[in-house]
Amino acid sequence: MKYLKWIVFFALLICGHLPACLAKDEPLTDVAAKKGVLDLRTSDLNGKPVNLDGEWQFYWRQLLWPGDSIVRTPDYVPYPSLWNKIKLHGHALPAEGYATYSLTILLPRNRPHLALLMPDVYCSYRLFINDSLLLSNGRPDTTEEKAVPFWCTHTVNLPGNTDTVHLLLQVANFWHTKGGSYKQLFVGKSEELRLGLQRDRAYDLLLAGCLFMGGLFFFGFYAFGSRDKAILYFSLFCIVYSYRMIGTSLYVLHSIFPGLSWFLTIRIEYLSLTLGVALFSRYFQSVYPKDVNKVIVNAVVYICLFYSLMIAVLPPWLFTKGIMPFLVVMFMYIGFAFYSCIRAVKYKRVGAPFALMSCAVMLMVFLIINLHYFQIVSTDKWIVFFGYVTFFFLQSLVLSHRFAFALKKAADEAEQGLRTKTEFLSTMSHEIRTPLNVVIGMAHLLLRNTPRKDQEKNLNVLLFSANNLLSIVNDILDYNKIEAGKINFEMIPMDISSIAQHITGGLSSKAVEKNIALTTDIDSRITHKIIGDPTRTSQVIYNLVHNAIKFTEEGAVNLSIQVEKMTDENVTLTIKVSDTGIGIEPEKQQLIFDRFTQADSSTSRSYGGTGLGLAITKRILELQGVALNLRSEPGKGSVFFYTQQFALSNEPVTQEAQHDLVAEPDMQLQNVPILVVEDNPFNIMVAQSLLERSGAIVDVANNGEEALEKIQPGKYRLVLMDLNMPVMDGFEATRRLRARGVTLPVIALTASLPAEVEKDVNSAGLTDIVVKPFNPDELLRVLLKHLKN
Repeated sequence: MKYLKWIVFFALLICGHLPACLAKDEPLTDVAAKKGVLDLRTSDLNGKPVNLDGEWQFYWRQLLWPGDSIVRTPDYVPYPSLWNKIKLHGHALPAEGYATYSLTILLPRNRPHLALLMPDVYCSYRLFINDSLLLSNGRPDTTEEKAVPFWCTHTVNLPGNTDTVHLLLQVANFWHTKGGSYKQLFVGKSEELRLGLQRDRAYDLLLAGCLFMGGLFFFGFYAFGSRDKAILYFSLFCIVYSYRMIGTSLYVLHSIFPGLSWFLTIRIEYLSLTLGVALFSRYFQSVYPKDVNKVIVNAVVYICLFYSLMIAVLPPWLFTKGIMPFLVVMFMYIGFAFYSCIRAVKYKRVGAPFALMSCAVMLMVFLIINLHYFQIVSTDKWIVFFGYVTFFFLQSLVLSHRFAFALKKAADEAEQGLRTKTEFLSTMSHEIRTPLNVVIGMAHLLLRNTPRKDQEKNLNVLLFSANNLLSIVNDILDYNKIEAGKINFEMIPMDISSIAQHITGGLSSKAVEKNIALTTDIDSRITHKIIGDPTRTSQVIYNLVHNAIKFTEEGAVNLSIQVEKMTDENVTLTIKVSDTGIGIEPEKQQLIFDRFTQADSSTSRSYGGTGLGLAITKRILELQGVALNLRSEPGKGSVFFYTQQFALSNEPVTQEAQHDLVAEPDMQLQNVPILVVEDNPFNIMVAQSLLERSGAIVDVANNGEEALEKIQPGKYRLVLMDLNMPVMDGFEATRRLRARGVTLPVIALTASLPAEVEKDVNSAGLTDIVVKPFNPDELLRVLLKHLKN
């Protein structure tokens, strides 16, 4: 597969820097100690450090001190070597016990200043150099009660005034399943050894800090953002495993805090491994649940938890016996994870190539660490450091790809949800508008039948409530459309003065009801139409004026349109609505522009409304690059205003006729044959009653197919066509009419908003649109407009 070359690359990068593998007991230098003497007089000590491997004098169950007389012939054992792997006089030694190692080193006369690198042993030591105690880890003794274990790595300078160095090393172990030495000692240039140890400690500290902070980052990301369990498991794994960088190998933490209890730190050291493997297993299962065998993962986790329980409650000499079987389980699991990554890559899971490469790197890192632990290979610290960094970097890429994928999926789902919401609201709008059309239409019909005073009052309440419900539905749909970014702006000539007069004229009845004055102040310099969207401009001004009337109990509301700047091509207008209403406190002036929000709950209860009007107004203006401003003082009133630039049209403003309707509106459609195409019987009754009252001759078709059968040349002068009908809808019926060459006006009757169907209406060849529920006067105006053409 294409990612195999990257895995091979990492393997060669790491393994290419390893020295040749050596047998555990084979020295890494050409010179080895023999019979307790290491002759380095012919060695060049200016180069790399020299290890002190070879045959050391060995005194089992003796802690010799400088000057002690030797009462028996010493044994010779390979150094380093564990006691439980040494046989003396045909008998295998136990791990528990104490002993003394001794070595004499012969140094060349011309040599640099030398130092000794002394690692930890199992589990405490004292090092005497030329009869002087220079190093110790813990306190070795002949009984467990007096001895104290401790692990750390040190360097110590060798005497420079002698060519012979005598090393006396006391070692005691009563706590671990292994005893004695297991790491090599080195002699080399003092400065290089010290700098090398400091550099390796810096690697460990840097890596621990990176893992710990990375773990905290991912944990915070999980806690305050994504609730992905994979991120949680990985964050905990990083935090737990970071301890191994400073609590193993060189034991950097012990050198910083020499008073730490060995019995505590060895438990944390083992727990960081077992819990780290358990957390990584869960993490890997969470990332690729379809490719990881759940039974195997659960088995590994239970083994880790069982071993962790042993570590927590048992003494070290017992739980340390389980480390070898656990390492076997760990390597088997890494192999299983590697196989699972291959499956994930095969099935193209998110981030699988990076997971595969990271598992390959981790497998090699663990292999190197364990081979180094067992003295089979030696390697530089930076190689392991690089391996760990590469592993965690690749795992971070896995999580990044996973998060990006989840984010994209969530965005797609949100977009789909928004589409579904829009479709739902559109459907609900249609379903609500259809019965409202009947309610409003019947209310108008009843009001025109000269009802009694009490009936007229009740009908007006009914009509007001129905119109109020319609306004709420329109506001919700408008805001939803704005949020979805589906609002478009026309650029056609419009008469801003006429728009203002129509709005104040339409709202004058509300002002009269509240006994407040509603005035209009329009700049006389506005003599030409401006280019803009008359529908949205009307909506903005209407909302501002309506809002001002709503919150004004006495005084006046004024709509002002003033010219700020005018050129031959453009005009800048300031549109201002002032009132003497309740006003708004300064801290709440921005709040009122939020959706579904008013200044406070008492305002909402007193004045009603959804709180969408100003939010819609503000968003409509913002989409045109215009800011809505507010000046207000509680108890004195408010001023809403905005300044907008418009292109000027060449078309002059004309005085519209104030009476589109003749003196007797009931006779305007006298003997006009009209076909109403509608499937809802109640809507048919309303439309038929209104039209017949105006003198029209009304015929009815229940669907588009029936309408096509009824329409004959010269039979009708106009068709009112519902758009959503069974058998054949209004769009298809109109298309077929136009295909037959029929040119009579076809007016769409729809409960959908014009913007939602405008494109289909135009393509089908419909002449105009009347939105349900319709005002009888508005319907009549549209009909007369097209009958006159």
